Amino acid sequence: MQGSLPRFFKASPHWALAIIAIVLVTFYWFVWAQDRYVSRATVVLESPQVATPEISFASLMGGGGGGNTHDLLLLREYLLSVDMLRYLDDELGFREHYSTHGDIFATLWDANAPIENLHNYYQRRVEIEMDEYAGVLNIHVEAYTPEFAQQMTQLLLQAGEDHMNAMGHRLAQEQVRFLEEQMVRLEERFRETRAELLEFQNEYGLVSPTATVESLNQVVATLEGDLARLQAQRDAIASFQSSQSAELRQVERNITALRDQISEQSERLAQAAGGALNRVSAEYETLELQAQFAQETYSSALAALENTRLEAARQLKQVSILQSPLLPEYSVSPNRLYNSTVFAIITIFLAFILSMIIMIVRDHRD
Repeated sequence: MQGSLPRFFKASPHWALAIIAIVLVTFYWFVWAQDRYVSRATVVLESPQVATPEISFASLMGGGGGGNTHDLLLLREYLLSVDMLRYLDDELGFREHYSTHGDIFATLWDANAPIENLHNYYQRRVEIEMDEYAGVLNIHVEAYTPEFAQQMTQLLLQAGEDHMNAMGHRLAQEQVRFLEEQMVRLEERFRETRAELLEFQNEYGLVSPTATVESLNQVVATLEGDLARLQAQRDAIASFQSSQSAELRQVERNITALRDQISEQSERLAQAAGGALNRVSAEYETLELQAQFAQETYSSALAALENTRLEAARQLKQVSILQSPLLPEYSVSPNRLYNSTVFAIITIFLAFILSMIIMIVRDHRD
């Protein structure tokens, strides 16, 4: 029995290698591998519920903000970014902690490693998962001491909240600055159109040429009605009196006076010279429309500016903690039994396949 085992290994060296590999890997996981502590946190992004009117900068510019999922994705990408890594290294000494702890396979070999290599190592120690159904981020941080893992998780949350707020403030400030610049231009345009309208009114001595034209039209219509009545009266008198009668002559004089008055008022309304009231009224209406449009645009810009200032409050992102950063009481990584078992099963399976291949080859040779 004692001699059969060496003969078996001599005949099947791959099984010897498999057992040696399993023993070495098991020794590594259970004896050599250093404990790693995992701090967990679960967070959600929330915004203040500020009611805003319907008109907003986003509606004027044709833009709109994304939902909470979009914000969570932005937060996740920032927490896993190189900028976040640099911040952690400056504040907590990321390089020092991971280069002075851990075994040969898990430690940061070079404390002065290039940022690309350091970032790859960072992504193996920090895991951030987004639960799209619940709308939360689950943060897992592995470190070699419980305190460092908790501090790193807390710093991630604080830096993430500050970054999201900084982005929201920057966007809001750009929007407000743009609207304030537009406000200055629109106010100047509004004042110019009002000044042109007042100057036009003073030049012609009319507060409202349009109203004056309407009034003159009414006067002309009334005079024409009186003229028609006098003409009918003249025809009636001429039917039974001579053309030299005093009454008929008086009616003729009245008709002539009405015609002169109608002609004078009509000339005021529309004459070939440049001072006709209809032309003045048309110019006045154009200026009035320009002034009205400038006023409405200015009022809309005022409302948009106020709404954008309210919108700035909605840009604030509060990282609400559903589970605060955990201070680990025992190590949960690496999973020694699981890793050893999986490696042993895979190794035995590969050794068995190799044995089958060797047996098939030998059978074909025989």
